[in-house]
Amino acid sequence: MMEEKNRDDHLMEEDEEDVPNNPKWSNGQCVLAMPTSSTLNPSFDLSLCRAKLEDDGFEIPVRDMEIPLKTALNAPPVRRYLVFHSALFHFIFAPILYLVVWCAVFSTLHIYITVSDYWVLCLSVSLVAIIITTAIIFILHLSNKDINMNLDVRLIQVNERMVKHKLLVAVADWVQNCKGNMKLYFVYWDMSCCLRALTETLEEPNFVANDTQKKLKKKMSHLVLVTEVNAEVSGSDIEQDLDEQRPLLGDEEMSCSTSSSQREDTKVTTSYSLLPDVSLPAQAKAYQLLMTYSAAYVKLLVSERLSGPSHHRLRPRRNHCSTAPLCLCQYIKKKILQ
Repeated sequence: MMEEKNRDDHLMEEDEEDVPNNPKWSNGQCVLAMPTSSTLNPSFDLSLCRAKLEDDGFEIPVRDMEIPLKTALNAPPVRRYLVFHSALFHFIFAPILYLVVWCAVFSTLHIYITVSDYWVLCLSVSLVAIIITTAIIFILHLSNKDINMNLDVRLIQVNERMVKHKLLVAVADWVQNCKGNMKLYFVYWDMSCCLRALTETLEEPNFVANDTQKKLKKKMSHLVLVTEVNAEVSGSDIEQDLDEQRPLLGDEEMSCSTSSSQREDTKVTTSYSLLPDVSLPAQAKAYQLLMTYSAAYVKLLVSERLSGPSHHRLRPRRNHCSTAPLCLCQYIKKKILQ
């Protein structure tokens, strides 16, 4: 019990490092929005980001910002993903998809159905094509509201470092005036209130451990990472690293919990589930949940896609964010624990 309490205290101290409270900012305020330098090759000027943040009073070492952000966002596969899953690409993709669906439906109906009035066939095909295209775009829009394994999860390691400086990071984009608006957002966030509130929620008598774990497993079972580690690292060494004091994701790519027997040269294919371990204390679980969904929450926050009461008086009483209907801990309670 004493060891668990010390670990919890260490977790809180780690989250509340000696960073001065800045009365200029409140939770949810956007400190900096850095646009990409190119639409076809998305990248962000991290040196300029750090300089602008210093002007606003945030002194962040290179090891806490530039290095982890470069690791998370500068890989070629990630840049390709940013291009092909951007809002601008979907904006261009919609009319192309409509034309393809229209041609496919028209050619099919034209073969099997004989219509005397040609315009009736064209109108019917247009209606079917519109319905199919709208359904596909709607599905893509809904998928953007969930946690993104290729982007949001990669930013967990970044946010574990940035939260010490009372900042959270996310990449969000949308189409504005027929132009892509992809930006790297830095949002002010003091995690202490959300950590305390979510810990208290997990410790409430009505949140039975088994039931809570079932809810987490149901909502987070698909969040499994597959990566590679050096073959020299033994299974026992991996297990020793799996405590609540280590980062959720490793420094190279991402840490892992279970290993498979597949090997290529000196690499071992391993997997890691983002589901909090049942043996962790409530505060460690709360911290892991907050970090896991931090980038996804900020993405929805800056793009104004958080669903909840919009009127100030209708907002939940324990909202720790003045700029949104839900704060981070309330978002997790609504999405994961309900």
